[in-house]
Amino acid sequence: MKPGSPHILTINGGSSSIKLALFEAGDSLQRILEGGIERIGTSDATFRVKASDQADSFSHPLTAPDHAVAVAALMDWIEERGGRHTLTAVGHRVVHGGPRYYKPERITPQMVEELHRLSPFDPDHLPEEILLTEAFHHRFPELPQVACFDTAFHHDLPRVAQLLPIPRRYEAQGVRRYGFHGLSYAFLMGELARLAGPKSAQGRIILAHLGNGASLAAVRDGKPVDTSMSFTPTAGVPMSTRSGDLDPGLVWYLARTEKMGAKQFNEMVNFQSGLLGVSETSSDMRDLLDREAQDVRAAEAVALFCYQVKKWIGSFAAAMGGLDTLVFAGGIGENAHPVRARICNGLAFLGIELEEQHNAASDGVISAPTSRVDVRVIHTDEELMIARSVCHVLELAVSSEPMAKTPATNECKHPTMKTTEGI
Repeated sequence: MKPGSPHILTINGGSSSIKLALFEAGDSLQRILEGGIERIGTSDATFRVKASDQADSFSHPLTAPDHAVAVAALMDWIEERGGRHTLTAVGHRVVHGGPRYYKPERITPQMVEELHRLSPFDPDHLPEEILLTEAFHHRFPELPQVACFDTAFHHDLPRVAQLLPIPRRYEAQGVRRYGFHGLSYAFLMGELARLAGPKSAQGRIILAHLGNGASLAAVRDGKPVDTSMSFTPTAGVPMSTRSGDLDPGLVWYLARTEKMGAKQFNEMVNFQSGLLGVSETSSDMRDLLDREAQDVRAAEAVALFCYQVKKWIGSFAAAMGGLDTLVFAGGIGENAHPVRARICNGLAFLGIELEEQHNAASDGVISAPTSRVDVRVIHTDEELMIARSVCHVLELAVSSEPMAKTPATNECKHPTMKTTEGI
């Protein structure tokens, strides 16, 4: 690392993992390393780092029965690398910002207090994310931290797309449709403008972030129109272990027939459903594609996933009055060409036609020359989006320039950054 260059650490805390990446900022943001702690709470947790300097790379087992132990191990590793002396700032992906937080902001004690209050909005992510911000503050109290909210991209959804059809009094408590994967969607919109031109980014676009967590977003004239996830990330299409949309009457049915409580129901729809629940064997799309010829359960899990994504594409095209561009991203969206083909099969009436060889190769453009809709595969990069956001937020501390909107390049200027109290 260059001692004089700013270094930004990005943190993405999940329910069973902590992902990290380190960027060096000069004329552009360069990724120095990435990795994290995986399978927290199991007997085979691991801490791995892959660095541009092989001497800094490692992978070893870790005893991490809970997030507190995993976070302590992470803090020790950062301290061994020089801690505050080598880091300029830390950027955190925070899944839920509630109604109050909708843009990247410097983390303050007031924000942390509000996030504690918001924990019921997302009990599977927010407590661990708060734990990480507090751990950094206790170990490195002068290190600036920035929260990047995954709901921010969808903040300006049309009113009709925000409303939930339940008694209006709950809206006053912040209960509405929020949407997630916002960091990915912001990055994809910037990449689309860079690759296809600003005019394409102003068209009618569907972004399909398909991975362990999966959602779709509709964007028209550069503004969000709708998204498949709702008040929580459990809604929408089926995912690896999440159910997606369900009949709410199931809650009462299972309460009567199996004495299932709210906590058990939450556990089922978040960790036992989706691809895992239907296949009964795996939550990994790669496994299911390998097994589908011999295992009807695997075949049905894949078919259900593709069918539901196709339905959302159709509904979003209806909401926008047509479709100009379809973008696939995420682990499944970027790599599983059979899934992309099955999703797009039968959508010729919308103008979607794939070129088989380009799709099989996961090329950047996979639509046929005769396709009226431009279909693309774009590698998403939430970590880079967090690092960019940190740059802009910390510039605001010393500059009156407005925050740039989703930059299409990695450019990031770094004036002297002031350190203030807060975490």
